[in-house]
Amino acid sequence: MKITAAITGVGSYVPDYVLTNQELETMVDTTDEWIMSRTGIKERHILKGEDQGTSVMGVKAVQQLLAKTGNKAEDIDLIICATTTPDLVFPATANIISAAVGATKAFSFDMQAACSGFMYALATGSQFIATGTYKKVIVVGADKMSSIIDYTDRATCIIFGDGAGAVLLEPNTEGLGLLDQELHSDGSGEQYLHQKAGGSRRPPSAETVANREHFVHQEGAAVFKFAVKNMADVAAQVADRNGLNPDTIDWLVPHQANKRIIDATANRVGIGPEKVMLNIHRYGNTTNGTIPLCLADYESQLRKGDNLIIAAFGGGFTWGSLYLKWAYDPKPDPTAA
Repeated sequence: MKITAAITGVGSYVPDYVLTNQELETMVDTTDEWIMSRTGIKERHILKGEDQGTSVMGVKAVQQLLAKTGNKAEDIDLIICATTTPDLVFPATANIISAAVGATKAFSFDMQAACSGFMYALATGSQFIATGTYKKVIVVGADKMSSIIDYTDRATCIIFGDGAGAVLLEPNTEGLGLLDQELHSDGSGEQYLHQKAGGSRRPPSAETVANREHFVHQEGAAVFKFAVKNMADVAAQVADRNGLNPDTIDWLVPHQANKRIIDATANRVGIGPEKVMLNIHRYGNTTNGTIPLCLADYESQLRKGDNLIIAAFGGGFTWGSLYLKWAYDPKPDPTAA
């Protein structure tokens, strides 16, 4: 029997502090109406406090996942953390998370593909399951985007938020789980979406800090155009290749970058808004956190056998789509109050 990698549980975490559009109006020249009409974002969560890195959110998401699924940390074989905002250059944020949760037998590593990172990591982790190498793999998507956002730049500060999600992958022989994937990248997109300094090309210095080069640089019009076309096209491609149509697709799970990009992708696939997972209004763009946060928010509505099309687009450029057949019906959450 063919072994596939199925998601058997989801965990999530967002910080308590909520940055509203109204608060942003006091920081930059913008309005709630302007932000909502262009992005669909109403609020975003921000991780506050000293020494609070991306791993803090990843740990909480993994701990919730383990509690919900009844698994012990020492039984986990592998942890992959998709992040664009690691705690440190090294060690990997995944290493920090695995140590904090007690996953003493797991090996762990980070994956960096900007907003497509969680999707790339999900495809990668699934290979370890499908080959029979491992039985329990956790994939984390987490970012503290507030750490690299310039809150004097109204073009970017309105978009991003902080958050984390995690999924558990386990073997399945019922034809459920990850069934197809189409992943792409194009390095010529670097000029349109990048962080100018902080890496080996331009290490941190007094000059790079003074020039505000450690923040996200985005040329919105170029990124929007490329994202709309490629994210929508690849989602439609994966659906068509698997004989899926608007009637047989149960859910579109799009990266939450911009409501207009999400709408364009749904239109290209041909499905209505009732089948689109949407929480950008609550969290903004949490980069690697968006897709697992969607799965967590909609978990109670998912049914065993549901057909999910996952699609994402990120800086670099990176983009792609996955076809996932959901593996379980809703079950009581032991962590719920």
